[in-house]
Amino acid sequence: MRANDLKGGEVAKAMESALAPRITALKNRRMIPTLAIVRVGENPGDVYYQRSAARRCEALGITVEVFAFSESIAEEQLANEILNLNMDERIHGVLILRPLPGHIDDRAICKALDPKKDVDGVTDRSLAGIIKNEPQGFAPCTARACIEILKHFKIEIAGKNIVVIGRSLVVGKPLSLMLTALDATVTVCHTKTKDLPAIARGADILVAAAGRSRMITKEYVREDAVVIDVGINTDENGKLSGDVDYNGVCDAVSAITPVPGGVGTVTTAVLAAQVVEAAERS
Repeated sequence: MRANDLKGGEVAKAMESALAPRITALKNRRMIPTLAIVRVGENPGDVYYQRSAARRCEALGITVEVFAFSESIAEEQLANEILNLNMDERIHGVLILRPLPGHIDDRAICKALDPKKDVDGVTDRSLAGIIKNEPQGFAPCTARACIEILKHFKIEIAGKNIVVIGRSLVVGKPLSLMLTALDATVTVCHTKTKDLPAIARGADILVAAAGRSRMITKEYVREDAVVIDVGINTDENGKLSGDVDYNGVCDAVSAITPVPGGVGTVTTAVLAAQVVEAAERS
């Protein structure tokens, strides 16, 4: 029996419909929600995400301003540019495309950002809000996208055993805390976890966020599991692939997010929602 595809487009559309009246209300107060996207260099992945995020936001009536800098920009200069955006009252949210070039300390640049404008959960205050389960800052967009998918398709979270494979600050760690706050029992694993397939098979919901193309095969899943594939990789043929071997797994589970068309599609909708919320808070 083939699994149900948890299509991100359906989730994003529902989120956009909910955002529309909120954006209208802001504009009635003469406030146009505005996102600044900071890009350093010409990394194709960064350019692609910038364009897709801009298309999503602009279609909703959110203004997007791109601040593109040379890959050779000095760390101090980039930090000053972030400070300028902090003081710009027109800007409600700032998205810093990362990772930054090797000569720049990502953490220093993230610390320079005002948490009130941190719409992708990169500042210490945003992460502290997740740890404390308090509404300060914002969650990383990809982590929240996973939650939005589960909620939209009415997949129960409370009381479920959820295995998250990946421990990054972008997805794995914040998502595990967010799921715990929703009363799930969460196990965080990674590529060095012993007997990983056996642990993964115990999951009601399996989240693959390890960053390795098609590492999750049929031996990692049980028959009735729900699989959320966060991975965005390029395979040996140059094609986009997830962390899950979709063709090998889709007949063995109850539901799965495709790649492309799954979590990534919802991530930009979450970004738009958090820009709108930042504008409302201001």
